Amino acid sequence: MQKNTLGKILKIVAIVFMGLTAAMNLLGGVGTVCAAFLTENFESMAPLLPYQWLYQPLMILTILTAIAGGWVTIRLIGGGERARRNALIVLIIGSVLATIHVVASLAIRGAAVPANMKLYANIITLAIFLALGLPGLRERVDFSQRDRGSTRRTAGGLAAIVVGMALLSTPMWAGPSHAHAAGNWVDLLRPHLLIGGAALGLAGIVALASAALAGRETVSTAAPEPARSAR
Repeated sequence: MQKNTLGKILKIVAIVFMGLTAAMNLLGGVGTVCAAFLTENFESMAPLLPYQWLYQPLMILTILTAIAGGWVTIRLIGGGERARRNALIVLIIGSVLATIHVVASLAIRGAAVPANMKLYANIITLAIFLALGLPGLRERVDFSQRDRGSTRRTAGGLAAIVVGMALLSTPMWAGPSHAHAAGNWVDLLRPHLLIGGAALGLAGIVALASAALAGRETVSTAAPEPARSAR
């Protein structure tokens, strides 16, 4: 029982990190539009103008990787034969793209914030999935197994809440590096971040509540009926 419980916990943790990484890639990709296509509009981005050929494909590929990461997260929740393998592929691609982005920004601008957050997310999540493939853990965490409803709802609910919190907090950790004149570039996305973050958080809470209710019903169903006294 303890072995099975630990495997489920590790699996849920991996899924949550995968969902968070997909969100960070999406935010990082969308946030690169100022460096990739709107470089001439911002004085602080002037050093990047000769390097649009690099940032434009980085932006597009990062967004595509984020979409693939979202799909992989859903597959991990549902279970499938190639779920872990697909996660590793997406995370390796995301780590390579994020590394190129960070190294280029440091070399050209002398700063890589907040692109470094995207890099950290990809590397940490990649390390988690690689560790779960090691002997001893591989047998406990089986991503090909299709779990019962309550486990899926728990994993999906926690992932939705964490991603929602990442969206809602974006102005706090990305805002300082996106100040321009009297405004902030992040403000352009603030309504979408608030709506998306709140919707995901609410959906996650509903999923967790549903998982808790399903777990309670399972326990009550499995409990033996009290013996009736003989008359």
